[in-house]
Amino acid sequence: MKKTTKSLVEILGPIPPEIKLEVDLCFDISDRIDLLMREKGLTKKQFANALGKRPSEVTKWLSGQHNFTISTLAMLSTFFGKSIISVG
Repeated sequence: MKKTTKSLVEILGPIPPEIKLEVDLCFDISDRIDLLMREKGLTKKQFANALGKRPSEVTKWLSGQHNFTISTLAMLSTFFGKSIISVG
């Protein structure tokens, strides 16, 4: 029996560039938060407690799948004293 191997792109079609950019940005933001947490020596639980959030919310942020609001990004930037994102 012949086995057919198709790539995900062949099955689903090409990924639109705006979707790829959105996914890349989400992961860039989560990577930045993770880096800043490590710089401060914070665990997820310590970070969540410092912000008055649940650890599960921090886990969601670090998953790379959270859609951040400007308000949340501003709060995180203020907490760390460093920008989470830069525009320009």
